Amino acid sequence: MIVALIIACEVGFWVLLALGLAARYQLKWRRTSNVLLLCEPVLELVLFVATAVDLRNGAEPGWEHGVAALYIGYTVAFGHYTIRWLDGHAAHRLGGAPPPPKPPRYGRARARHEAKLWLRAVFGGAVALALLQLAVWYVGDSGDVSSLRSFQWVALRVIGIYGLIALSYTVWPRKAPEGETAGDRTAAPSGQEPREEARR
Repeated sequence: MIVALIIACEVGFWVLLALGLAARYQLKWRRTSNVLLLCEPVLELVLFVATAVDLRNGAEPGWEHGVAALYIGYTVAFGHYTIRWLDGHAAHRLGGAPPPPKPPRYGRARARHEAKLWLRAVFGGAVALALLQLAVWYVGDSGDVSSLRSFQWVALRVIGIYGLIALSYTVWPRKAPEGETAGDRTAAPSGQEPREEARR
């Protein structure tokens, strides 16, 4: 059941996003668009409640509960970022807005951009770790929590590997080709993130 619900939440995320952007830029229904986009966090809440109920009803903790925690952590950290990114492209293609600025590619600007994304990964990993720890405490000594513990290590490894990748852009910054400055193709001055149209 949990696996099916994870898939349903992922599909629901993209369906709500598509409907919200279509309502905003094609139908010009801004309030309807805001309501649809604000429904996105409800999907994570539903998955969280369903996972807790499944464990409460005596389900043996398994990999699906670990995946659910990682999924919730990822969407909490990167869901809003994804919505803003797609909103910028939708505003350009459907609403006649200027093309959204691209992320930086070189130098310190790229390093700052990667560091910000890594901090999002840290936040998402922290959410997943907290949910997994709550599940461990909830199950207690009455069940096998080894799978939940293993997914905690997965979350920590992902954060660590992502951190090393982000650090590499600081230690070995990419240099811009001749004729192109390090600030070219930058998302905004000082590597700021994309527009925030989706939450207005």
